[in-house]
Amino acid sequence: MLCWGNASYGQLGLGGIDEEIVLEPRKCEFFEGKRVRDVGCGRRHSVFLLEDGTVYTCGCSDLGQLGHDKARKKPEQVVSLDAQNIVAVSCGEAHTLALNDKGQVFAWGLGSDGQLGLSNIEDCIRIPRTVKSLSEVHIAQVACGYWHSLALARGGQIFSWGQNKYGQLGLGMQGAGVSSPQVVQSLQGVPFAQISAGGSHSFGLTLSGAVFGWGSNRFGQLGLSDNDDRHFPALLKTLRSQRVVYICCGEDHTAALTKEGGVFTFGAGGYGQLGHNTTNHEVNPRKVFELMGNVVAQIACGRQHTLAFIPSSGKIDSFGLGGNGQLGTRSTYNRISPAPVKGCWQAHTDPVPMDVGGLTFEIDLCPSLLLLPMHGLILIQVAASIEKHLLPRLSSSPPDIEALRLYLTLPECPLLSNPNNYTTLTIPFAKAVVSLKDAPIKVLGNWWSKFEPAVFQRLVELYKEVVVYLLRMQKLGIPLSDQRIFTCFLHTSLKFLEILHSVSTTIIQYDKFYIHELDELIDIRNDYVTWFQQQMFSVVMDSQVTMCKYPFVFDAQAKTALLQTDAVIQMQVRMAVDHAQRQNLHSLFLSGGGVESVNPCLILIVRRENVVGDSMEVLRKSKNVDYKKPLKVIVVGEEAVDAGGVRKEFFLLIMKELLDPKYGMFRYYEESRLIWFTHKTFEDIDLFHLIGVVCGLAIYNLTIVELNFPLALYKKLLKKTPTLEDLKELMPDVGRSLQQLLDYTEDDLEETFCLNFTVRTRYFICDLNGFCHVFNLSRQEFVNAYVVYKFNTSVAPQFSAFYAGFHKVCGGKVLELFQPSELQAMVIGNTNYDWKELEKSTEYKGEYWADHPTIKIFWEVFHELPLEKKKQFLLFLTGSDRIPILGMKSLALVIQPTGGGEQYFPVAHTCFNLLDLPKYTNKETLKEKLLHAIEHNQGFNLV
Repeated sequence: MLCWGNASYGQLGLGGIDEEIVLEPRKCEFFEGKRVRDVGCGRRHSVFLLEDGTVYTCGCSDLGQLGHDKARKKPEQVVSLDAQNIVAVSCGEAHTLALNDKGQVFAWGLGSDGQLGLSNIEDCIRIPRTVKSLSEVHIAQVACGYWHSLALARGGQIFSWGQNKYGQLGLGMQGAGVSSPQVVQSLQGVPFAQISAGGSHSFGLTLSGAVFGWGSNRFGQLGLSDNDDRHFPALLKTLRSQRVVYICCGEDHTAALTKEGGVFTFGAGGYGQLGHNTTNHEVNPRKVFELMGNVVAQIACGRQHTLAFIPSSGKIDSFGLGGNGQLGTRSTYNRISPAPVKGCWQAHTDPVPMDVGGLTFEIDLCPSLLLLPMHGLILIQVAASIEKHLLPRLSSSPPDIEALRLYLTLPECPLLSNPNNYTTLTIPFAKAVVSLKDAPIKVLGNWWSKFEPAVFQRLVELYKEVVVYLLRMQKLGIPLSDQRIFTCFLHTSLKFLEILHSVSTTIIQYDKFYIHELDELIDIRNDYVTWFQQQMFSVVMDSQVTMCKYPFVFDAQAKTALLQTDAVIQMQVRMAVDHAQRQNLHSLFLSGGGVESVNPCLILIVRRENVVGDSMEVLRKSKNVDYKKPLKVIVVGEEAVDAGGVRKEFFLLIMKELLDPKYGMFRYYEESRLIWFTHKTFEDIDLFHLIGVVCGLAIYNLTIVELNFPLALYKKLLKKTPTLEDLKELMPDVGRSLQQLLDYTEDDLEETFCLNFTVRTRYFICDLNGFCHVFNLSRQEFVNAYVVYKFNTSVAPQFSAFYAGFHKVCGGKVLELFQPSELQAMVIGNTNYDWKELEKSTEYKGEYWADHPTIKIFWEVFHELPLEKKKQFLLFLTGSDRIPILGMKSLALVIQPTGGGEQYFPVAHTCFNLLDLPKYTNKETLKEKLLHAIEHNQGFNLV
């Protein structure tokens, strides 16, 4: 134990020495053979904590700051603490705090400003007393300012009390002191690792290195670029990226230590205590450059001087006021830059001061405990602690991103996955997330986007289960008195899922949000009608949550039902408009009534040789309301009655005709096998309108069509903007080139790419943005302009006609419920082939059953076919080689035997997805006949 500086009151513990000033480190004989754990220095007194938990003090005791009436010039034990195992001590100007291993705080000394925290203000307390108002809180650390005190709880809360003249308590008040500990509310939820107090200012350091300061700022000691005092904690943004691991305060200056061993100082510099080789004050943290090249492991601030320990060289550097020998340089001169304290120093323990007395961050429980298996009583206690103490403290505007880390940890707690805790823990947690302001929710979203898909999916599945749980409760019946809170629960859970959905695009597929149980839990059609009324008539129903507000939870089956419901509603609305005034619509819905259409179907009579012309003629004459009706197709000269198969082949033929190169309406891209509108065509623009109508009719009639557009088309139909990724899908080579342009980092961009804002085509040259070369600063603009030109500008008339035709059929609120990829699947189906599912869902008639010999060899042959032949079979049987959005099982394939012999071929009834399969007895014959049949499959003829 070495000490130096002012000894006039005996505060160095050297006994009755003659010197009032000790100019260089001197051994304190009293502590020979003892291990000192902690030391605190006040204005005229010192406190020493030994490894065994005993406390000794020396120096001035005029105000009771020693805690005993024994000799003052050498250390004497504070006997009243003898029964306590003290783990930390701290000194103010004339008061002292001690902390025991149970988290209890003891205080003594000057109390005139309430700095002892004993509720009743007394001038001085000479015997340590327990701060009873903190007895229910486990304190992990204490710190004393001149006339105020701080305490850090294991739960992460910071308490403050004492003088508040400069706002040093951080409570938002000005002037009035506080005599009992108060929680610094604005820091709730932030996990702090350390606290520090200066003369009249305070600091807190989080586990991730964020630094908050408050109180007096006359000299810039808060590091906030000004000299204004702060009554609330303020984040030092300039230190946010420095990875600060320790902070300490002098009277009017502050020092921060980084993980790399750098030192930043700021505040009063009149005595050189900042170490910047000047006596200027600093209002911003500034690195002590003369310490660079050395890894500093510990720092400490006196009233107006600073110490820095460098273990690699075995020395302590000091700078600042030296009039009392406190710099240890054998001189009383001030030092404005670091100078060595005399002597050679060794660190007996890990010198990096992040242990902070073994402090572990907890908020009523340790985060690691959240992830461990829990049983019995402890599980109940933890659940109660989260419910009563943790969740209510979560702020909608956390002061730092550190406070958000809990939002990542807490959902991993098994307690939240227990249905018994949904309403007390899981939903309140979701409410805390939903209540966050824009800035913290953006940070949280960025963190979620970095999750592994499986981890993110767990979070999604948890809240899907919560929604299902609530809907099942609703189906069983909710008492009227609980309706409002139930609605709040359901809305909160869905809103949380909506937030997850908004950040999920790069993590999991959109279909991972589908809640497949909705069909059995709610009336989807009634839900859509309610939502439709709310949208059309601004009807607000506080007591009801419409699931259509959260369309991402609807699967393909549910959205199909929504489309069908929308078709009926729109027919009724259109007919009502034709027969009544607009203001009568609301009463129409409220009464549950509607106007029935005279003709229940939209009938198309076409000739095979003129399917396009005949279709255009009929559709031109049809009213808008007719487009919503089920479609029936009659082919002149053919016997087939349209039960679905004729309609399917009609769509196949008309799209094949419209996409024929002879019209020149679309360009085919070989690399992607996709098509896009040509910017120059000599065909009537009405043909684009017709294709849009046909696509809409296909959707409403649940029939897939061959229309190989990129996803960009469906984005534009939903008024979403195509991006470079869409261009990569349509034109992979061009997309790759543009991405290379964006990624290029060298300076010779212009010479390397030789690009300008001009697009050349066979027909004309289009200057996109004024002729100019592509420099570094404009390449993003170039890429954006190219994408806009390709998808928008160059094909505006053609797409507008297509859009108008499509929306003539499908226009309305229902489209708002679809993702572009879902709309694409509604139009063209998908290729998510599951051949086993096809076999599993197939039904049999007559003598056939799943294990019939002919059926067994049929599936053996089928599963051995190459993919292209299997697709041909689908085309043969259903009229399309793609899968409807509802999946393989929705095909409802039926196989029945025929009375003929093995010389006959299989026959498909496309109207019913029905296959007539002769009773073949060997694989070779079955395979030959089946392949012949599927390769000759065109015609509407009735079989």
